[in-house]
Amino acid sequence: MPGVVTAIRTQIIRVPYPEPPRFRADVPEVQEFLIVHVDASDGLSGLGFLQPLDGGLKTLQCCVHEMLEPVVLGRDYADVEGAWQAMWDATYIQGRMGITVMAASAIDIALWDLAGKAAGKPLFELWGGTNDPIPTYGSGCFRGLGQQGMIDKARAFVEQGFPAIKMQVAHLHDDDQDVANVHAMRNALGPDIHVMVDVNQGWTVQQAIRVGTRLQEADIYWLEEPVIAHDFEGYRAIAEALDIRVVGGENHFTRHDLKPFFDVPCVPILQPDVMRGGLTELRRIAHLAHERGILMAPHLFPELMTHLLASIPNASWLEYMGWHDDLWEEPVTVDNGSMRPPDRPGHGLSFKPQLLNG
Repeated sequence: MPGVVTAIRTQIIRVPYPEPPRFRADVPEVQEFLIVHVDASDGLSGLGFLQPLDGGLKTLQCCVHEMLEPVVLGRDYADVEGAWQAMWDATYIQGRMGITVMAASAIDIALWDLAGKAAGKPLFELWGGTNDPIPTYGSGCFRGLGQQGMIDKARAFVEQGFPAIKMQVAHLHDDDQDVANVHAMRNALGPDIHVMVDVNQGWTVQQAIRVGTRLQEADIYWLEEPVIAHDFEGYRAIAEALDIRVVGGENHFTRHDLKPFFDVPCVPILQPDVMRGGLTELRRIAHLAHERGILMAPHLFPELMTHLLASIPNASWLEYMGWHDDLWEEPVTVDNGSMRPPDRPGHGLSFKPQLLNG
């Protein structure tokens, strides 16, 4: 008899950042996680987690227990996609995006971990992939570091073997300073390192076209999230006006929210976030993207995303911040600018016991 879900346990943990991320004026010193354990009748347990970056953990925790736990208890945990559909249906009126989807994503991650453990296979193998190295870029050249600080951080990444780095613009600097920072980065790194530029939804359409035209001269690899996530017409206008990749997707929820990018493809690389659809939706997004010639470079969580990118034909980049290296019992390390998925059953991740028992 297949195992069924018998309990869902949650906890919130707070851990200092190894280096506070200077992406805004009020720099957060502590990273917060919602941890979700899904226990099964056969004695196995799966791990899911969220790091929302901007609070709401108690609300997410309440959603897990009040709205989703009753839906999942007693289900065959191997039917992960069925569980996702049941959670989606049960919260459709209250959700479709936001808290309900994020809470369901944590459970979904834990259920896939359970499914892999039960099969005795890592997720990439369960999904038909191989553990070939995946190109990884160094992310975290935050705007708050200033021009020289961003360059210093990028050089440290390059010295570790990363073939690409990502820096930020907008929000803290004016357009002229942003342009100067990007050109200074290109001059400092030379022509062989890819420079990705993240706007974090900070511009208008006209501003993105105007500033983006000036950034093209620095041979940037992509321009990320130039405008607010829901402005699909703006994305299309910017992509048509510029001769550089315009990318996005991290703030979109599930394949349904990304549908305009599939209906009228203008983004050559999508960056969905596992917190906004779980592993189930990311695999569906990857399939839809592949049908349209779109690549996948998921947002953050490279330890998990190794499994996804190792098992799809349209993999692009992993994003590495270095935030989580000290959290895992067995870290997933970067080797000369690339990462491989863990070969342990499930997703292969487990937090250090002292973090959970502290």
